[in-house]
Amino acid sequence: MNEATATVTKSGRIGFLDTWRGIALIAMASYHFTWDLAMFGYIPPETPTEGLWRLYARAIASSFLFLAGFSLFLAHRKGINWPAFGKRFAMVAGAALLISVATFFAVPGGWIFFGILHNIAVASLIGLIFLRLPAVVTLAVAVLAFLAPIYFSSDAFNSIWLSWIGFATAPPRSNDYVPVLPFLAPFLAGLGVAQIAVPRGWLDRYRKPSGKRNLLAFFGRHSLSFYLIHQPVLIALVYLGSITFPPPPVDQVEAYKKSCEASCMQTQNNLDLCQSFCGCTLEKLHSENVFDAMMANTASIEQQSKIRDVAAQCSAEVQ
Repeated sequence: MNEATATVTKSGRIGFLDTWRGIALIAMASYHFTWDLAMFGYIPPETPTEGLWRLYARAIASSFLFLAGFSLFLAHRKGINWPAFGKRFAMVAGAALLISVATFFAVPGGWIFFGILHNIAVASLIGLIFLRLPAVVTLAVAVLAFLAPIYFSSDAFNSIWLSWIGFATAPPRSNDYVPVLPFLAPFLAGLGVAQIAVPRGWLDRYRKPSGKRNLLAFFGRHSLSFYLIHQPVLIALVYLGSITFPPPPVDQVEAYKKSCEASCMQTQNNLDLCQSFCGCTLEKLHSENVFDAMMANTASIEQQSKIRDVAAQCSAEVQ
């Protein structure tokens, strides 16, 4: 979510980067719209987190981070402009804090403690280390950042205070979870590609502002504002729609079974085991009086802890 200053150079803006960022913003809004539809009961609650939608979300996040890394090199390749960097960092970090506070009160069961803005802020600090290093080093570390969570994870990182690093086996529930690892990889990839392309003049032909009628580029130039505004607008639109065309009633128990079994099958590929696990968790979630809060996405931190304990107990029982 870089603001306009990120792609300004002495030779002018690179218009296609603004357009690319605008396309990513529209894609992000379309994905968040599925969250809103699921939240209001128009589509199954598991839809945004499974299958192609899950891959779609990761591709969108990776696009933003790639552009953020690319833009960091464009803005500071001749030396770090500390006032400009500090201003941009304060804007991104401040917006990330605002999102955390707002979602903590609005959706306590899925509040955003480390989302895309948090990641961009931290990755930008890390990226400063690589500005003067060879591109091959930057790209090599990008590969390592991608592989690290695959080969190492631990329950010790499951707390909200450590899960942001990326080594958690079962991170706390969040509506936007973008840990440092492996998502530092696309950021460093963008920075590394810029280290190769920019000094060689490969982008010179594109170094011109986009047209005034290019709405995508306009969004791209004001990406942080778009990010902060788009979701309240979408939620308001879905809410107004729900007044006129209310969603069909949902059997929460059946919805949970379907979502749980589908999620379990992605890792276990054993229907009998998954049915036993989901039946076990359903019974214990009701006995702990956390089922309704979980399904409404309003579980408190204490209730989330109980939910994780239930999952761990049932996992041990059905093995």
